[in-house]
Amino acid sequence: MTRQPPGPSSDEASLEPVELIRRSGTVLRIGRLALSAGTGSYRVKSHMWRAGRALGLDRVAAHVTLTEITATSYRGPIFRTELTEVRSVGIDADRLSELERFSSALPREADLDAVDAELDRIARKPPLYGALLNATWAGMACAAFAFLNNGGAVECGAVLVAAALGQLVRRAMLHRGINQFGVTMLAAAVASIAYLVLVLGLSDLAGVSGSHEAGYVSAVLFLVPGFALVTGALDLAKLDFSAGVARLTYALMILASAALAVWGVSAIAGLAPDPVPPPGLDEPALVALRTLASFLGVLGFALMFNSPWAMAVGAAAIGTVANVGRLFLVDGGVVSQAAAAGAALLVGLLAATLAPALRVPRITVSVPAVVIMVPGVTAYRAVYEFNTGATTQALAYAVEAGLVIVALAIGLAVARMLTDRRWTFER
Repeated sequence: MTRQPPGPSSDEASLEPVELIRRSGTVLRIGRLALSAGTGSYRVKSHMWRAGRALGLDRVAAHVTLTEITATSYRGPIFRTELTEVRSVGIDADRLSELERFSSALPREADLDAVDAELDRIARKPPLYGALLNATWAGMACAAFAFLNNGGAVECGAVLVAAALGQLVRRAMLHRGINQFGVTMLAAAVASIAYLVLVLGLSDLAGVSGSHEAGYVSAVLFLVPGFALVTGALDLAKLDFSAGVARLTYALMILASAALAVWGVSAIAGLAPDPVPPPGLDEPALVALRTLASFLGVLGFALMFNSPWAMAVGAAAIGTVANVGRLFLVDGGVVSQAAAAGAALLVGLLAATLAPALRVPRITVSVPAVVIMVPGVTAYRAVYEFNTGATTQALAYAVEAGLVIVALAIGLAVARMLTDRRWTFER
C-alpha cells in the first residue's frame, strides 16, 4: 500500500500571506498589461510602483525585459516574488493611455476589488478600429512615406493599396498566434508583390517610366518596428540594459525578416532600392506637400497603433513641425543624424507640453511623431546590399541608418532629462 505524502496542515495554511498574494498579483497584472501594449520598461515599472503604493505595499521591485516581468512585492517582514510572460509583442496606444490615467489617479488604500475590476475592463476593451480601418491607416502612412522618399502620384497610390493589403495579412495572422517573424516576411512579400502588380498595371495608363524604386520599399514601411527601436534606445538611456538590448534585438530581427522578403521580391523583379532624385517641384509646392505628407504619415502610424483621434492628431501636429524642419535642415546641408537629433529634441519638448494637456502618456505622442523619421528605406537598402555581396555599400547604409536611430533616441532622451526630474536624477 502506497502512502500519500501529507497535505498542508491547517496551521501551514493559516501562515499563507493571502492578502500579499492578491495585491502582488494585481501589481504584476498591471505591469503585464502595460508591457503587452508596447511601452518601455521605465513606464511598466512606474505603473507597478503606483499600484503597489495604492494597495498598501511597502515596495515593489521589478525586472522587465521585452517579454517577461519578474517582480517582488514587500510588505513588512514578508515578500513575494512572481514571474509573468508576454508572448505577443504589439502596440496599443489606447491601452497605454487608459493605464496611465488609471494608475495616476489611484488613491492611497485603494480597494483591491475595484482595482481588479478596472483592470478587467481595460483588458477586455476591443481595438478602436477594425481590421479594414487599421489597414487603411497603414496604407495612408506608407503612401506619405513614399512621397517623402521622392515617389510620384502613381507610386503613392500603389503604395496605399499594397501596404494596406500587407497590414491586413499581418493583423489577421498575428491574431491567430502565428510566429511574428514568419508573419513579417509574408506581409512584406504580399505588400511588395501587390505594389509591383499595381504599378506595372498602371504605368501604361499613367505614362510613367518603369523605375519604381521609390515606392516598392515604401510599401513595407508599416513593418518598421519604430516603437521597439525608440523605447529600446530609451531603456538603454535609463541604464536598463536587459530591456533595451532585448527590444533592439527584436527590432533588428523584424527589420531583417522584412528586408529579406523585399530582397527576394526585388531580385525576381530585377529592382534595386537605389536613391531616387527629388521631384521637380518649386519650393512653395514642395514645402506644402511635405507638410501634408508628414501630417498624414504620422497620423496614419498613430491610428495604426490604436491611438484615439485626439492623441493621433496631437502626435501628427508635433511630427509635422519636427519632420518638415528636419527636411529643411538636411536640404541646407546639415548631416542627417544632427538634423534627426534636433527634430527629436523638438518632438520631446512639444510632447512634454501636449501630453499632460491630453492626459496621455508622453510616449504615445512622441514615438509616432518620430517613427516617420526612422530611416526604414536606408535600413532595407543595407540588407539588400548585404545579400547582393556589396559589403562596403551595405555597411555605409547600415551605419547611416544606425546613426540616425541613435540620434533620434538621444534627442528624445535629452528632452526627457530637461523636462522630467526622474530622468535627470538617478536617485
